[in-house]
Amino acid sequence: MATDALILVVDDDPEACALVTAALDQAGLPAISTGSGQAALALVAEARPSLVVLDAVMDGLSGFETCRRLKAMPDSAHLPVIFITGLSETEHVVEGLRAGGVDYVTKPIVLEELVARVRVHLANARYAESARMALDVAGRSLFAVETPSGALLWRTPAAAELLAASFPGAGAGLPPEIAQPVAAMTARPPEPGTAPIVVVLEGRRLEVAYLGSSGKEAYFRLSESVQGREADILRSALQLTQREAEVLVWIAHGKPNRDISEILNISPRTVNKHLEQVFSKLGVENRAAAAAIATRVVAARN
Repeated sequence: MATDALILVVDDDPEACALVTAALDQAGLPAISTGSGQAALALVAEARPSLVVLDAVMDGLSGFETCRRLKAMPDSAHLPVIFITGLSETEHVVEGLRAGGVDYVTKPIVLEELVARVRVHLANARYAESARMALDVAGRSLFAVETPSGALLWRTPAAAELLAASFPGAGAGLPPEIAQPVAAMTARPPEPGTAPIVVVLEGRRLEVAYLGSSGKEAYFRLSESVQGREADILRSALQLTQREAEVLVWIAHGKPNRDISEILNISPRTVNKHLEQVFSKLGVENRAAAAAIATRVVAARN
């Protein structure tokens, strides 16, 4: 049965590589191949396969090290890796699993068994990918790290965007300012309801909240605290003047005009004039509608 999945086969033995690739193709599992770990890393970035069948022992970059490098990159950390090798001692199996492999097939390879294992791990990967896609579509700013090491496994686009904006030089990983508290929370999970860790950098306040763990993954939510910046956010998003935005902030907090006049040190009449301009610019007729828009705009930045 045909599938849209693409399998990458990596083996420095050309005959073995061709044998496995042909068996996968015949089973309706399109496959590409390469003979080195270094080439495999480049192919993963270019071809974006759904699963990797990897020889553990190769000249140059070994399969174990290739797997470790794949798992260290957020864009490929989710890839299931099946090791194939003549090494069958327990220590070798353990090394493969510790490197990030999901399965281990020893040579001589029983092709029907390998195909069956590939299908199982592809199905498992699809379920996990579906869950991640749901989070992506929802715009949730989440990421996951490996337990107990704290190494980044995956992140949603919203989290990647927030990290890139806050830490331009961080690249694809977690910046040290976030990686250190995350590793500490991964090693010793905080109690449910514990306040998020706050990271302040160049005036930006990022909150990192521990959500829990399941097996080898620990989950975190990343958000930018808007405390003290609500007026600036509303002014920019809604095309308000600074004073109009300040009035709207306190309207959203449920304050009456008299209280707002005292807070901002302006007359109640001036507050009312600013509020009339806010209603006009937002296209609303009352305080409740204006407050709802303000709350939604600020929440979208948090």
